[in-house]
Amino acid sequence: MGGSEIERLIQLLGRLPGLGPRSARRVALHLLKKRESLMRPLGTALHDAALAIKACSVCGNLDTVDPCGICTDTRRDPGLLCVVEDVDDLWAMERGRIFNGRYHVLGGTLSALDGVGPDELNLASLVRRVDAGGLREVIVATGATVDGQTTAHYIADRLAGRGVEVTRIAHGVPVGGELDWLDDGTLATALKARRAL
Repeated sequence: MGGSEIERLIQLLGRLPGLGPRSARRVALHLLKKRESLMRPLGTALHDAALAIKACSVCGNLDTVDPCGICTDTRRDPGLLCVVEDVDDLWAMERGRIFNGRYHVLGGTLSALDGVGPDELNLASLVRRVDAGGLREVIVATGATVDGQTTAHYIADRLAGRGVEVTRIAHGVPVGGELDWLDDGTLATALKARRAL
């Protein structure tokens, strides 16, 4: 394998999530073989995206405009706010077309082990959005991890007494899920979150 340019390409690709050294080498080789049809357009797209895409100053979503298209969409319910850990969670909600309110991206979760406290997350702006009024419900859609649960409880405490209902997404048995394939924690959560038929 030759050239420092190839090594640099492999090292940069290896920093992407889900790509280890071997996968990065395979991707680099594929890009080099498809230089005109894939590598050059990809380079241009990466350059253009780096210049054009920015974080929304209202919710934290990524878009080419600020405020983002979701925040400015008048067809959305302005009284519903869904709090998510990161932009990929927002995109997952949008992909399913299951939510018609607005979002707030935290930029992670509280984590004592990783040294992530409230000041490292987009929490102060969440409180400001609630205090500005107009919201009737804040839906906390953090993960079912320990850090996700801790973050959800912290948000509920911070928003208590501010005149807005704070709810949490349900966790448990997935649609089409078979009970014998689920772990004990998921089953316990599903049992606790049961509701009338």
